[in-house]
Amino acid sequence: MAAKLEDIVRHLDGLLEVHLFKDYGPNGLQVQGRGEVQRIATGVSATLAFLERAAEMDADLVVVHHGLIWGKGIERVTGVTARRLGFLLSRGMSLLGYHLPLDKHGQLGNNAGLADALGLPMERRSFGDVGGQDLGIYADLEAPVSLAELVLRVENRVLRGEAARFVFPYGPPTVRRVGLCSGAAGDFVEAARNAGCDAYVTGELAERAGELARELGISLIAAGHHATEIFGPRRLADHLRNAFPSVQVEFFDVPSPL
Repeated sequence: MAAKLEDIVRHLDGLLEVHLFKDYGPNGLQVQGRGEVQRIATGVSATLAFLERAAEMDADLVVVHHGLIWGKGIERVTGVTARRLGFLLSRGMSLLGYHLPLDKHGQLGNNAGLADALGLPMERRSFGDVGGQDLGIYADLEAPVSLAELVLRVENRVLRGEAARFVFPYGPPTVRRVGLCSGAAGDFVEAARNAGCDAYVTGELAERAGELARELGISLIAAGHHATEIFGPRRLADHLRNAFPSVQVEFFDVPSPL
């Protein structure tokens, strides 16, 4: 038994409160395909490799964190955009993209998942304003840890045993308060320090981030954009299985070291 595409869109748009966000691109339905949905694939980014994985399960709908449309929209259907869009349209697959709403959500979001992975207590506060919404999370650890132990948690629980991309050890050697924000949120390091964090964990960094951390006296750990943003799409798959039990839902990870 299939679910209606419009019902899934309405459900996710409401659940993730897309109306609250001033984002870098449109959230929700970006490419419309079949109206009946029997199989859904979720993932981090709408790359051709991910779309091919979705096609292997004959997905009617893909739900991703990084969609196809950014800024003011698609100006030309050429190159990579043409190949990805053509792949979707030729198979009748719809695409839903949820960017900042999937970072922010308190249970399903990337930041909530990253905080859980690092063992942050549930008494969490927010920081790091983007368009009127605080996206980052910070919390006091139940027991202080060394910076080396925090880095080890990142490597074992987020990077699957790989070394952290970058570590700038400029904060206290003992970490009591940790801040985090997934993705390309290196510029939140100052907001994290203003919130009293000893260490800040994010995905990818701009060149200025390391020296900024040094001047602020906070440790900065970069775990990679992709690795910090698998939590939301994976949790969204679990949610969709429960919300639409007649629909087959699979999360596909197409790993990236970036």
